[in-house]
Amino acid sequence: MAKKALDNKPKADIDFEKELWNVANELRGAVAENQYKDYVLSLIFLKHMSERYELRRDELLSQTNEPASPYYTKNKKEIAAIVNDPDEYIAKNTYIIPEEATWQYLQDNAEQDDIKVKVDDAFELLETTVAQYRPELKGVLPRIFVKSQLTPRQLGGLINLFSNDKFSEKKNPESDVLGRIYEFYIGRFAQAEGAGAGQFFTPGCIVRLMVDMLEPLKGQIADLACGSGGMFVQSLKFIQAHGGSKKDISIYGQERYDGTLRLAKMNLALRDLNFQLELGDSLLQDKLPELKADYIIMNPPFNVSQWHPEDLPEHDPRLFKINNSTDASVTDGNANYMWFQTVWSHLSNTGTAAIVMANGAMTSNNKGERNVREHMLHEGMIDCIVRLPDKLFITTGIPACIFFLSKNRKGTKQHRERKKEVLFIDASKMGEMVSRKLRVLTDAEMERISDVYHQWRNVKGTYADVKAFCKSVSLDEVIKQDFKLTPGIFVGSEDAAIDDVSFEDRMQVLKATLKEQFAKSNELQKRIEKNLQKL
Repeated sequence: MAKKALDNKPKADIDFEKELWNVANELRGAVAENQYKDYVLSLIFLKHMSERYELRRDELLSQTNEPASPYYTKNKKEIAAIVNDPDEYIAKNTYIIPEEATWQYLQDNAEQDDIKVKVDDAFELLETTVAQYRPELKGVLPRIFVKSQLTPRQLGGLINLFSNDKFSEKKNPESDVLGRIYEFYIGRFAQAEGAGAGQFFTPGCIVRLMVDMLEPLKGQIADLACGSGGMFVQSLKFIQAHGGSKKDISIYGQERYDGTLRLAKMNLALRDLNFQLELGDSLLQDKLPELKADYIIMNPPFNVSQWHPEDLPEHDPRLFKINNSTDASVTDGNANYMWFQTVWSHLSNTGTAAIVMANGAMTSNNKGERNVREHMLHEGMIDCIVRLPDKLFITTGIPACIFFLSKNRKGTKQHRERKKEVLFIDASKMGEMVSRKLRVLTDAEMERISDVYHQWRNVKGTYADVKAFCKSVSLDEVIKQDFKLTPGIFVGSEDAAIDDVSFEDRMQVLKATLKEQFAKSNELQKRIEKNLQKL
């Protein structure tokens, strides 16, 4: 598949960290850190909706002055009719925004003592206007400023800061301003979010890698822990980069946090995407029971131990029947394999899923998890495992991997039969450090990983094993390795030796090495003391 030229240099996309830090300083003390994004992104959403209205209005006015335009007229009533026709805006994914809900109005009144009331009124007015055409956006802009501890001066400062061209969609049409702001606050204030184990925030390079490997050009796309909708936005970017149409996809998601779900709705609405997003815990409150998605892309909160499996519905249809019983598939010690079962239940007959997961899921022998992993392998559910490098996640130090599950492993017109094979890719040594604590996969590395998967999976692919990087392994060989799924075991990397050594044996080696080093240190100390005595 033809792809656009790639720039191999890792980059942050938008250079406005200083401005966002200044915004945080305006909020500090008046708003809890875990709520920064709620205030900031609501303002940015209003600003973008206002800008889109202004752009379309100016475009229509310009066309009424162009003799070659079908809108050309000198009649003031006709001009007014064109400029005030709601259909002319809806056709371009925007709406006529009342003056009191425009960004210019807020900017003009930023120094007023009642600016908090004006902003909340603007939110209510904008939401009412847009919800006439997009009912699913009802509730995305609650009145939050009047009851906040922000002073009018602080809010006015925020409005003035966001009037900077860097935050303008009009000035930066190709940039994902909303998404990047979300990433900044989640990344910078992850501790305040209480976000652990990869929850909330998925690094952009991982999202892009998953989307590039899945190639979601048409069909139903789902994320059952959708956060702010980043997986959907990247899917749209992939479609646009490959000449597809967003009309060919439909989006489904579920998110357990109301505030985060509102952000996802704003994110998708700004891109004119049709969606069904539901509120609730996907593990215990499956709000999309009839969903059968062609692609599922997600980064669920992993390693969650107290997820209350006792609250699962009786005879839950998602649970795998192992030896004709679902008892052995309840992963009561950890929710990781319940996520896999949930994802599998929502895949279409030819669907494929990519799930970010903790490395421990590749080898866990905990109650339930081992049983489910064996079942998944025997049933040919696992298509590919990608081991990721460390330091990719800002919000957690837990090493991660990507599980690819597929229901098209018997073969399709595009994909070959591979039910008794698993592709292992070890990308643990890839990536470039862009700061002392953060690593990023380069464009070239992401392309290499996804291309290997495509060449292995596709009917006309030209796949070949690469030492220390990738290997296609038979199911029998995986069984011989005690159902372990660590890529290093199979591809021949440096980690293979470590993966096969027990903790006890490894500790004995470390003790022996340390004892030898202590002995050498003592000997060196004696030599130094002896030489000092000669002076």
